[in-house]
Amino acid sequence: MTSTSSETRPFNAADLGTLVVMAWSGEAPDGDMPYLLAYPLGDGAGGAEASSAAVEQLLKDNGLPVGGELIDAAAKSSLPVSMLVEAGTAVVTLPGCNAQCTPPPEWLAAVGKRGFAYLVFTSRPWPEAEPGKPVDPEAFAAFAGADETLNAAAHIVLPARRLRG
Repeated sequence: MTSTSSETRPFNAADLGTLVVMAWSGEAPDGDMPYLLAYPLGDGAGGAEASSAAVEQLLKDNGLPVGGELIDAAAKSSLPVSMLVEAGTAVVTLPGCNAQCTPPPEWLAAVGKRGFAYLVFTSRPWPEAEPGKPVDPEAFAAFAGADETLNAAAHIVLPARRLRG
């Protein structure tokens, strides 16, 4: 008799490697829309495949379906993902990890106006887009808009929180 295990692999932070967040804004009929793209570099302990699996598990463990519907985090207060925008920095936090970026002024203005950003959190590694190095706009558009990126992502409308002073 043979049996198949339906057990999922537990999240392993060492497999995750470097998690990167990039901010950009795009034109919409009612003004600029602020977006965030979160992705692994694929430099975790087990390589790109393990990094991808670790991101998928991280998202699943936190109730964020990959390739699924758009999640409105404001309407689902139980979601453990948040975004803090403070002093020109955006920080995305999930249990066990966080990533931050310095968005351009037009993104900060758009998130200030709307009060949220659209987060695309993909498990597709992008090793060429390292933090601190310039990214070619065409390469960015190709990666961010690719079906492989979008279908391997959780899509979340994420309210912008600020520190109270």
